Amino acid sequence: MFWKSLLLLAVSAAALHAAERPNVVFFLVDDLGQRDLGCYGSTFYETPNIDRLAREGARFTDAYAACPVCSPSRAAIQTGRWPQRTGITDYIGSPLKPEGWKRNTHLLPAPYSDRLAHEEVTLGELMKSAGYATFFGGKWHLGPEGFWPETQGYDVNMGGTDRGGPYGRGKYFVPYDNPRLPDGPPGEHLPDRLATEAGKFIEAHKAQPFFVFFSFYSVHTPLMSRPDLQAKYEEKRQKLGLQPKFGREEPRDVRLVQEHAVYAGMVEAMDAAVGKVLAKLEALGLDKNTLVIFTSDNGGLSTSEGSPTSNLPLRGGKGWLYEGGIREPLIVRWPGVVNPGAEVTTPVCSPDYYATLADLTATKPVHKIDGESLRPLLEGKGDLPNRALFWHYPHYGNQGGAPGAAMRQGDWKLIQWYEQDQPELFNLKTDLGETHNLASQEPGRVQAMLKELEAWRKDVGAVMPTSNPRYDKALPNGREAPKPAPKKASGKRAK
Repeated sequence: MFWKSLLLLAVSAAALHAAERPNVVFFLVDDLGQRDLGCYGSTFYETPNIDRLAREGARFTDAYAACPVCSPSRAAIQTGRWPQRTGITDYIGSPLKPEGWKRNTHLLPAPYSDRLAHEEVTLGELMKSAGYATFFGGKWHLGPEGFWPETQGYDVNMGGTDRGGPYGRGKYFVPYDNPRLPDGPPGEHLPDRLATEAGKFIEAHKAQPFFVFFSFYSVHTPLMSRPDLQAKYEEKRQKLGLQPKFGREEPRDVRLVQEHAVYAGMVEAMDAAVGKVLAKLEALGLDKNTLVIFTSDNGGLSTSEGSPTSNLPLRGGKGWLYEGGIREPLIVRWPGVVNPGAEVTTPVCSPDYYATLADLTATKPVHKIDGESLRPLLEGKGDLPNRALFWHYPHYGNQGGAPGAAMRQGDWKLIQWYEQDQPELFNLKTDLGETHNLASQEPGRVQAMLKELEAWRKDVGAVMPTSNPRYDKALPNGREAPKPAPKKASGKRAK
């Protein structure tokens, strides 16, 4: 709590002039793959509002989430620190923990924290200290009650709890059964409601700087669309003659074609909610003085839970260290600063948003952050310092992935799988789909990257998975969860 008190007291002189700085709206979409947007190449999903945002701002081609699953990436965005420093390395609430582990796997997954500690200084607290009114709407998923947004620097919390999805009775529709989001009228749709709440906050605080963090529950499961949008995309799928097609990413099938009508409807509804907030900014004459950031928390879901999207040409998806699991859409609009239609190819990652907003508000972080400010890229006045990006996921994911680590340095991408300690090396410039493992051809590069990766793990305090003393090599590898046994008939005759 010391650092939080220090931050709130140490408002810089520049913060006294916060009214001169832009407002900030940060859109974070759940499970949205990079290729799920028209401006990133999708021809099935329709995202006119986000496509317009890209035309009016900068589109990043090589933006990354800090983890292939949600909670760690969210922790990295909120703190500007690698997830390993916060202790959150898997999605909070995962049953896949070493305690009581029953799968026949080589390794036991690493333990991890189930909450974002109050000692961490969040984006909400950073912006609040700089004189901004702060709003959080949607998915939080960073700890139990007592660790929700209202205790982490956000003046208003609409919908942020411990849940990883909309799991109330109506799911994406009323009744939400959400203790931080009162139900609206019957039939109300969650993304539209959250957009309305964000708009209300913007209007109420139009005379002062505001920070809106709109964290969609969309497009996370449960797969549920507005009926009219589902019907629209079923007709479009039929008209285009699209059929489901799957490949193999052991031990799972992976979707290869974007044609899922329900998911397409979810994507369009999310886009409409973005458009509703942008329209509110325009109606109030605030759009010219508002920085807008749009991104996702991990790759699209392609190997599990309905496998609703395809990330091609990227390999894999959510839960995997391949590009489909970690490469994200990132669009930044900042009128008068960002050149409309700009394309940025510099690799960036989740912790960079914190560093960028700290730079924007002239607020000095009081704890160590790992991100770099994107301001030079946005202003077109330079590049970021030469650096590598790192990942460490010491868990067996729901989507079929295994414990491992990864590193990107320039065009080169290294993946180290912990089960067999087998490295894979790819040149992303010539092989974006990660189909040709060059590790045997580049042993010197592999060893140098492994050495740097190990140094990074040591620096961030990464917790490693451990050997499973109960592993039986005579039995099948339990990387996949065992399927539940079919229920037996009770033998009792119904009356």
